[in-house]
Amino acid sequence: MTRSPADPVRAEPGPPFEITFDGRPVRALPGQSIAAALWAAGILAWRTTRKAGAPRGAFCGIGSCYDCLATVNGRPNRRACLLRARPGDTVTTQEGTGHAELAV
Repeated sequence: MTRSPADPVRAEPGPPFEITFDGRPVRALPGQSIAAALWAAGILAWRTTRKAGAPRGAFCGIGSCYDCLATVNGRPNRRACLLRARPGDTVTTQEGTGHAELAV
C-alpha cells in the first residue's frame, strides 16, 4: 500500500501546474512553496555563496537562515522556503548576492 503525507488529513490538492527552474520545467502543487517544488523535482541547490561559490538550498525551511535565497521572476533574494509557487513562476539560480550588475 502506498501512502502519502496527505492521506491522514484527507487532503486533496488541486491540479499541478508548472514553474521553471533555470529553463527546466518543474511541477508544483497548489499551496506548495518554491523550495518544496524544487526539492520534489530533485533540485537541492539554487543559490551560490558570495565568496566561494558553494551551492546552497533549503536548510531551516522556516525563513530564518537565508540559505534558500533564489531569484524569482527576476527579483533576487527571495526566500524560496516561504514563497508560495504560482503558475508560470520563473526561478533562476542566484549567484552570490543576486546583484552582480551592481558590482564594481
